[in-house]
Amino acid sequence: MSDRTTTARGTRTNVQKAAAIVGVVFLLVGVLGLIPGITTNFGDLSFAGHHSDAKLFGLFQVSILHNIVHLLFGIAGLAMARTAAQARTYLVFGGAIYLVLFVYGLIVDQESAANFVPVNTADDFLHLILGIGMIGLGLALTRDRRGIAGATS
Repeated sequence: MSDRTTTARGTRTNVQKAAAIVGVVFLLVGVLGLIPGITTNFGDLSFAGHHSDAKLFGLFQVSILHNIVHLLFGIAGLAMARTAAQARTYLVFGGAIYLVLFVYGLIVDQESAANFVPVNTADDFLHLILGIGMIGLGLALTRDRRGIAGATS
């Protein structure tokens, strides 16, 4: 039987578990970013842009758009965790997107309109860690290719 979905008995590969966990964490962060108290300066939460002074855990600058991105990444992680190949794709390409966001955060003026997500220095370093971590998980958990569609499907 092919491992194109979960295995016949419903067990998941490690890469599928990792993608699901990452997806759940993104969903949690997206929801927490919309809760006053967990998000400081909640009254300053705007839809988008650097003028949003709301900060998740008092550290990471967020906006409604930023929280929506987290929620969408979470949904994608759970959806793509259905197969090992999709889970690997989610982790590797999602990680690459976060590395791009890291570079973007380094070059964009935090007070400019171009900082529409918005991001601050804490976000930048978190994006770097997420990018490296997601890519690392996607590659390490499938390095012998058994984590993707069995040894040979």
